[in-house]
Amino acid sequence: MNKRILIGASVALAVAAAGYVWWIQKSAAEAVEYRTAKIERGTLQATVAASGTVNPVALVTVGTQVSGQIKELLVDFNSEVKAGQLLARIDPETFEYRVRSAQADVDAVRAAVLTAQANVLAVQTQVSRAQVDLDEARRDFERKQSLVEKGFIAQSEADKARALVNTSTEALKAVQAQVGVAQAQVKSALANVAQREATLAQARIDLERTRITSPVNGIVIKRAIESGQTVAASLQAPELFVIAKNLRDMQVDASIDESDVGRLRVGQKATFTVDAFPGQTFEGDIRQVRKAATNVANVVTYIAVVGFSNDAGRLLPGMTANVRVVTDVRDNVLKVPNSALRVRIAGIEPAAAPAAAPASAASATSTGDAGGWTWLSQAVAQAAPGGGLAAQRERLVGELQLSTEQQGKLDAISAEMRPQFQALRDLPEDQRAAGRDKVMAEMRVRIAAMLTPEQRTQYTAMQAGAPARDASQGAAAVAQAPKAGTSAGATPAPVPATAPVPASGGPATEFRNRVVSELKLNAQQTAQVDAIYAESRPKFMALRDVAPEERAKARDRLTSDIRARIADVLTPEQKPQFATLVAEAASRTSTRGRIYLMMEDSKPKAFNVRLGITDGTSTELIVGPGNADAAVLKEGATVIVGVQSQMAAKSGAPKSAVPTPRLSF
Repeated sequence: MNKRILIGASVALAVAAAGYVWWIQKSAAEAVEYRTAKIERGTLQATVAASGTVNPVALVTVGTQVSGQIKELLVDFNSEVKAGQLLARIDPETFEYRVRSAQADVDAVRAAVLTAQANVLAVQTQVSRAQVDLDEARRDFERKQSLVEKGFIAQSEADKARALVNTSTEALKAVQAQVGVAQAQVKSALANVAQREATLAQARIDLERTRITSPVNGIVIKRAIESGQTVAASLQAPELFVIAKNLRDMQVDASIDESDVGRLRVGQKATFTVDAFPGQTFEGDIRQVRKAATNVANVVTYIAVVGFSNDAGRLLPGMTANVRVVTDVRDNVLKVPNSALRVRIAGIEPAAAPAAAPASAASATSTGDAGGWTWLSQAVAQAAPGGGLAAQRERLVGELQLSTEQQGKLDAISAEMRPQFQALRDLPEDQRAAGRDKVMAEMRVRIAAMLTPEQRTQYTAMQAGAPARDASQGAAAVAQAPKAGTSAGATPAPVPATAPVPASGGPATEFRNRVVSELKLNAQQTAQVDAIYAESRPKFMALRDVAPEERAKARDRLTSDIRARIADVLTPEQKPQFATLVAEAASRTSTRGRIYLMMEDSKPKAFNVRLGITDGTSTELIVGPGNADAAVLKEGATVIVGVQSQMAAKSGAPKSAVPTPRLSF
């Protein structure tokens, strides 16, 4: 009995201890304090920092191709030299003797040529004698043959004369062969002359090479020899001097990390500092990004050449430069402290997205429209009052300065069109796009009909900023809409084709605006560009059917196709600048992140956000006009940048930080 009581008491004590520990931990977890900051609005600059070395644009290494002892040294460090100027001299005595020896060999073979030519003349004389003997033998044979026919002499005398003719003929051939041999000997002697003359020329060149001269105009920045030193030229010419061709036009060879090299391009402005002149900043521009990679301890870097003018001559070769390249600038953007992106609060997660989003809303998300303005997608995505529809209404009211009467008409149009938008969900997939276009055109016509001419112009410009929407159809619908206070058949005032779109439309809208404004597109080109975006809209909508892991690649292919088609619209003069805009747009990527805001009830709330560029301290917070959290994620909102329990704060324990990888943008 006592044993049971003891066991029960032990169990009760263990349960009480566990409960006490749980209560202590829970209290400690709840007792936390948050360090906060404000979301601000301002300018952000994304930069790439690197270190490099100041070098002349052209460095010439002067060596020697012959070996010997330095007899004369005529220049020193910092000596200004001209092309062809004598820098040093190698002892020429050995090479002078080689020249004399080669000259003697040439004289000897030339004498041999004369001997061979004399032999040819002697042999030719023998040929003439043999020819005379042969002619005499032939005449003697003909005479004796005539006497034999007359019977004055015997036949044997004629036979002897014939044999003498044959002997003389062979003797002539032998002498003629000797002429060929003599002539060959002359050619051989001439070849020996050429060979010896080449040796003589080589000896003279080697003698000339004992004079070390400057190949360019410049300044001697390095001297590697002393007078009396012996230099040996074997497989590689020894380095004697290094000459900087021009110290007024110099460059910094900066080592760029592989994670940053994609953001660099030729022509970007760069600044750098050197330790020799603290507090001074020098300016230059990127002239080259070399494609050859350098791998040191598995760290891959690339060389970016930053050219600059050194007219004052203060910067010297070899100085270490700290380079800073501004790769992107964003004006008037929301900024959140980087520390806020590293905060993680257990148990607080962002609100889940609606489970059954309409198809059009999914397409608006999957296509990466980046906030291009449109009424339709938000109206379908948020059929009920508020949300995206409310945000679009607020924008129309604010930007078009709608009167109270016009606001009432807008609300009526929204209420009447909502069932048509909702009915799109029931259409077959292949008919949904056409139905959406039809409803959109009708809605735009009805909205444009209630606007004044000035408001209609601005409304058309707003519609032109939706690159993934049917801009051409919307513009046509607005063009056919009657003016406020006029008959339905009246023609509205023309709308400039190059009207800019509000920059708040997102990266796609911003890119379209930059193309139109910076390339100075005419009305026809602008219409063609907007038509290209309009034709691509169904393809972007189809991305919702692509597997999530393949969606980004498919979107990139569509974007590349759009840009290629835009390039076909441009003139040859506009294409280089368009290529620059494309390169800039490639670097303007966005990522996802999470921040925690301190709400009015003093409780934190998590938000998934889109992030743009960073300057190392703050990061751009991208909030599109249709974002459901736009009313909260705004300038002045309180964001949590650190978490600390009150128990740790009282004990003086260091504040903990959640380790996260450095942002790659």
